[in-house]
Amino acid sequence: MSASLAARPEQSTREGGAVAGGRRPPPEERGATLIPASVVARLTAQAAREALREQTDASSARPGLGVSRPEATVHQGSARIAVSLDLPYPVDIARACDEIEHYITERVSHLTGLRVGDTTVSVQRLVPDRSGQGRVS
Repeated sequence: MSASLAARPEQSTREGGAVAGGRRPPPEERGATLIPASVVARLTAQAAREALREQTDASSARPGLGVSRPEATVHQGSARIAVSLDLPYPVDIARACDEIEHYITERVSHLTGLRVGDTTVSVQRLVPDRSGQGRVS
């Protein structure tokens, strides 16, 4: 091996990216992990589905509840996210949306490491409980 290709001991790396001797390159030289907006949108939809399961008590999950149109924008380490979803009826819409919004914000932030600055939850439709199977007069 030629001398120019041989790594000098003080510059060779070990597992985990640490430089021999325990020194690491400064943060500005390490690079960055970029998370695409499409990934953040998919995580938003997943977090919304998880929140809906908690809202509706997973043991009695209602058919017909869904999540659609997740959107996300990512810029300089922060994200803005939005999602439309169905809620069970009857429900306290304001309380349910606040709880779902909080859950989505925390979950996406935890999974991505991004600061979620704005989360918008829109109710697409209310889905009535069909267990009664009839009208009450």
